[in-house]
Amino acid sequence: MLAGGSMGHMGHATLPTRATFALHSTTGEPLVGAADETDVSETTGSPVADAPVRGPATTSQFGLLGTRRLAPLFTTQFFGAFNDNLFKQAFIVILTFGGLIAVDDTGIYVNLAAGIFILPFFLFSATAGTLADKFEKSRMIRFVKLGEIGVAALAGIALYLESVPALFGVLFLLGVQSTFFGPLKYAILPQHLDASELVGGNAMVQMGTFVAILLGTIAGGLLGGWDDVSLWLFAFVVAVAATGYLACRWIPSAPPAKTDNLGWNPVVETWRLITLARERKAVFLSILGVSWFWLLGSVVLAQIPNLVRELDGGAYVVTLIMVVFTVAIAAGSLLCELLSGRRVEIGLVPVGAVGVSLFGLDACFAIVGVSGGEAQRSVLEFLAADGVGRLLFDLAMMGVFTGLYVVPLQANIQTRTPNDRRARVIAANNVLNALFMVTGAGFAIAWLALDGTIPGLIGAMALINAGVAVFIFQQVPEFTMRFLIWAISHTMYRVRHQGLETIPERGAAVLVCNHVSYMDACLLAGAVRRPIRFVMHDTIYRIPVLNFIFRTGRTIPILPQSQDPDVYEDAFRSIRDGLDEGDLLCIFPEGKLTTDGEIGRFRRGIERIVGEAPVPVVPMALRGLWGSFFSPEGKGAFKRGRGRFWSRVEIVAGETVAPDRVDADDLRERVGALRGDSR
Repeated sequence: MLAGGSMGHMGHATLPTRATFALHSTTGEPLVGAADETDVSETTGSPVADAPVRGPATTSQFGLLGTRRLAPLFTTQFFGAFNDNLFKQAFIVILTFGGLIAVDDTGIYVNLAAGIFILPFFLFSATAGTLADKFEKSRMIRFVKLGEIGVAALAGIALYLESVPALFGVLFLLGVQSTFFGPLKYAILPQHLDASELVGGNAMVQMGTFVAILLGTIAGGLLGGWDDVSLWLFAFVVAVAATGYLACRWIPSAPPAKTDNLGWNPVVETWRLITLARERKAVFLSILGVSWFWLLGSVVLAQIPNLVRELDGGAYVVTLIMVVFTVAIAAGSLLCELLSGRRVEIGLVPVGAVGVSLFGLDACFAIVGVSGGEAQRSVLEFLAADGVGRLLFDLAMMGVFTGLYVVPLQANIQTRTPNDRRARVIAANNVLNALFMVTGAGFAIAWLALDGTIPGLIGAMALINAGVAVFIFQQVPEFTMRFLIWAISHTMYRVRHQGLETIPERGAAVLVCNHVSYMDACLLAGAVRRPIRFVMHDTIYRIPVLNFIFRTGRTIPILPQSQDPDVYEDAFRSIRDGLDEGDLLCIFPEGKLTTDGEIGRFRRGIERIVGEAPVPVVPMALRGLWGSFFSPEGKGAFKRGRGRFWSRVEIVAGETVAPDRVDADDLRERVGALRGDSR
């Protein structure tokens, strides 16, 4: 039932010309972030319409909660997710322990409930995405939240009647309401947040969502076990829905970007959405990754009530396991900004995928090892049972790695989709989420109907997850490339940055840097937010493993003109083409690794580059790499295995140099001054 709080309730100036796009390092697709969008206008009908929308790009993820740009949306989302899960968990507890259905049918009914809730995402996401792109988003959110109040009232009536069909009907309507909220929420974030804030903003929304899921699950589990559940639940869901509506009235305006006619045929519009999403391969594969996450999460969480009953636990034990899993996902979501350095770091996706599969498989064996009880056990009795600690640890780690997996993918979809189609692409994401989750619910129902076990189902999902991850990483090698870069820059070195704000956020530019080790390019790529195309000596370009990174990043190999004139001229031709397209390039003007730690003579190739394609040049320096494991100190510390591991490294950028002032000797002096005495 995780999907209930997440798919719907969870994470510009004019469009730039070709020359101002920062091209994706693998596909050549433009990276369009918040800085590329039209300015946000005032909110019609908002209580504080004239408040500023944008803030400084350096606002932290927690600091964003003190701004209008995120706080009202965060609060609206929080209460929406809380309400969804309050009702759904009470519904599940009633189904599982309330005697409304036969005990043998509870597994099928619980999985059916998961399918009923997400069915509207499949049916209406196309219309929801089109509406979100066509109309002003904050006003649309207010209409959607008013609808939630009506659905909340119907939920109380259905619970009072204790009618299973009516309860399923309310669940369907909650899904409809969430369907229309989802595209609005994710499309509005890039309009209100700076590109450097987007990962943190998504992480906060994701974290708030799972905290809301947690609290709603606890409240629903408690209320579902009460004798007079209908009265209390009616009061709760209506009050929470009203609070969410009041919060949404403070969301700043987000002007529409699409003005063409609205299509109402769900089949035609859904097909158009999928076609739109497939235009960018990296985005579409990210959507598939997010959809798989919801399939996996919904299948696992839907089994928890029955799993707890099989392990002789009571209704409150269900809440305990939900708490563990959702808190862990929230923690993993918040870790993303810390581990990614406030950038959209898709290198974390393979880390998350591997962790989910490993701990999912171990959870399968941990369940088998939990000792049984003679009667339904309380929370304390369950915690004292053999094997429970291992099971809870596995579920917690699955949650943490799930957060690391999904937040970068969601931010990747947002940043690489233009503003005028973002809501529709996110709606396409919701369509595929729904399709995947319906498939997951069907798979789980079939598995249990064929006498499959819950531990076996969890283990099977973990194995399939590994296969899905391999498929995505094969289709878009950038995921693996970014993982290798992230791993190198975060495990082998302690990296600090200084002055990187001087690097242009968009448009063509050249970075020039001293050349100390075989890992220089990886460290720079891990530090700079924009994708970098490197120009490097062919011998380094061909080093195994690193060659995969360089090829995926469209590195340009070069050889001295005296050694191979054809390779030399091909390199300069590629450099000109890349700068014409707005790429950020990096060269090492020394032409080779230093042999003594000092900066060698800068070759005149940099002068030819800016002479043929006038672009700004940013001098940079690497400090602390000489003597590290991959530097050629003396006869080669790398070869002898005596270099420093876990070296403290600094990456420093200086002031931008205009193209008409570029001189190789002057750039060498600037890089030397940036490096100082620290080699």
